[in-house]
Amino acid sequence: MVDIWPALLGLCSGMALFLYSVKITSGSLQAIAGEKLKSVLAKLTGNRILGVLVGAGITALIQSSTATSVMSVGFVNAGLMNLDQALWVIMGANIGTNITAQIIAFDVGAVAPIIALLGTFFCLLVKDKKLRSIGEAIAGLGFIFVAMTLMKDSMEPLSKLDVVKDIISSINNPFLGIIVGIIFVIIIQSSAAGVGMLQAMAMSASGAHLMTLDQAMFIIFGLNIGTCVTAVFASIGGSRNATRAGMLHMTFNVIGTAIFTAAYYVLPIADWVRAMSPNDVARQLANMHLVFNLASTIILLPFGKLIVKLVQLIVPDKKGGDDSVHCLKYLNPNMISSNNQVGTEVLIVALCNEISRMLEMAGNNVQRSIEAVLENNDKTQTLIDDTEEYVDYLNKEISYYISHAMVFDMSEKHAIAMSALFKITGNIERMGDHATNISGYANLLEKKGLKLSDKAREEVSQMVATTKEAYNILLGSKPGSVHIKMAQMEQKIDDMTEDYREHQLERLKSGVCSGDACVIYSEMLTDFERLGDHMLNIAEAAAESKYISFSIAEEAKLPEGKAAVAKA
Repeated sequence: MVDIWPALLGLCSGMALFLYSVKITSGSLQAIAGEKLKSVLAKLTGNRILGVLVGAGITALIQSSTATSVMSVGFVNAGLMNLDQALWVIMGANIGTNITAQIIAFDVGAVAPIIALLGTFFCLLVKDKKLRSIGEAIAGLGFIFVAMTLMKDSMEPLSKLDVVKDIISSINNPFLGIIVGIIFVIIIQSSAAGVGMLQAMAMSASGAHLMTLDQAMFIIFGLNIGTCVTAVFASIGGSRNATRAGMLHMTFNVIGTAIFTAAYYVLPIADWVRAMSPNDVARQLANMHLVFNLASTIILLPFGKLIVKLVQLIVPDKKGGDDSVHCLKYLNPNMISSNNQVGTEVLIVALCNEISRMLEMAGNNVQRSIEAVLENNDKTQTLIDDTEEYVDYLNKEISYYISHAMVFDMSEKHAIAMSALFKITGNIERMGDHATNISGYANLLEKKGLKLSDKAREEVSQMVATTKEAYNILLGSKPGSVHIKMAQMEQKIDDMTEDYREHQLERLKSGVCSGDACVIYSEMLTDFERLGDHMLNIAEAAAESKYISFSIAEEAKLPEGKAAVAKA
């Protein structure tokens, strides 16, 4: 008679220890790798082969394909990676995640407690964070094997129960096996852990042939699909491309599963894998996992662009475009969550890209407002008001992200950058306020039926050209030179303001300009001068951090010279 409850408790204990150990090991390896690893992932994806190798290498190092996929989603959202590059990394991540299953297939249960004990003592005796993380990784690996032994011993009596045999034998078709795998991994949140549990079952019941490789292979396919759910959730709230990046992993694995399922009916796939290690069922499962991911990558790598297009059809652009409503394009809540996967450096890049949008909007609004003094209309005023609302929205959201990110442990360089970005955001918001002030002067001139003199209008046109030049310096200069160039431009704006005030007094004395128009023009000059101050503040903050820079698409830059007419 099988004593069910002790066996079930042993299985649950082993499962809990296994999941926790996998999480600890992965987290420790990520801590050892540090921020540099995330920077490497973002940069070394220039071609598909390199992208796959980088994705596989990093996943093998941190032992989490989910973490790599979530990082890729964050990089796409931050504008550091396109969808093609993300797909290559995800393909590599699928290969890299097989290391855990291959290690588990070595049945080292006898020495597992010693490995766990050594790692634990290492954690207790060292104070350095990096060394402690190494100890945690070693202890986690040891506890994985301890958990495997516990699950294997617990499964031995359970496998003799008729009800267990009936449940496992009911998984008698590929589609049911895939569904079981998907549900299972959604619950445990780790495909590697799912394969490990199947291996524990195989090692305990291989003699009884409780589960055949033909059954297990489809559960493994389902595990690969289900593990993509985390990346999909991580993409929620991000840009459309981030959502697509989250869908890429699932689409890739679904297509791979469809290919292998179809091939199963015409090719003896299970027999081929079984022949690689005839007497080792645990190794057979690990090899099936590896063959599935490796073959899927080799088969689908040439069709990467078609997969990206398919995902773009599944997740189409929003009607009216992303700018039809107030939204963040490069930031999402996962970037400031407690388990932030993308790293501080990538968060800073995302903030820079978002602030570039804000600077573009504020700069365009300044142009529109000054041009409105020369030629005002309702459409321009509506566009100015709507853009100012968007700038205020971005200021609030970006400030929220910066303030929450500042509580993270970060290097001095990153802390200085965060502080600089906060200053820059505030100065851009004030630029928007001055644009609103100037548009108000345009309305006041129209309401009172006042007109500026021809000379004053020439000066206003010169203000348009000067602010445009200053704006393009901010967006196009390198961090090392932006401060110098902007200081020169700010001095030019101060000199212009002083000259224009003197010209204004001369026109007022000669009667060329009315008193009311002169008062409004004087207020406008004050705003013009303060715009130069805020742009200099932005340049100084960017130079302070030494590596913050802003840019927008070339076609969006304001042209030099003739003032552009605002379009509603």
